[in-house]
Amino acid sequence: QVQVVESGGGLVQPGGSLRLSCAASGIFFSASAVGWYRQAPGKERELVARVTAGGITNYADSVKGRFTISRDNAVNTVYLQMNSLKPEDTAVYYCNVGWNGGYYFGQGTQVTVSS
Repeated sequence: QVQVVESGGGLVQPGGSLRLSCAASGIFFSASAVGWYRQAPGKERELVARVTAGGITNYADSVKGRFTISRDNAVNTVYLQMNSLKPEDTAVYYCNVGWNGGYYFGQGTQVTVSS
């Protein structure tokens, strides 16, 4: 059974930082591509950052230079380091893991950027 669990969200002031974690089990993690998505109220879910099994990364234009995605296959975890946060980064952040032809989302973690 595949399980995907996000953590690390919270309330932060503009300009602050947070690090999100995505832990996955039930898959061959090192062979999986992993993406972080977000969904703000009234908006569609959008891809924020993605890392392939080989470590290639890509980012949405809105977060380039501020967010960094990384993976630690030894602990089956992908991280999203978010710096210089803006109010428009407020959303529920979801991790998505691709494995064996399927794509699995976690339950999400809320990020709120507000003074």
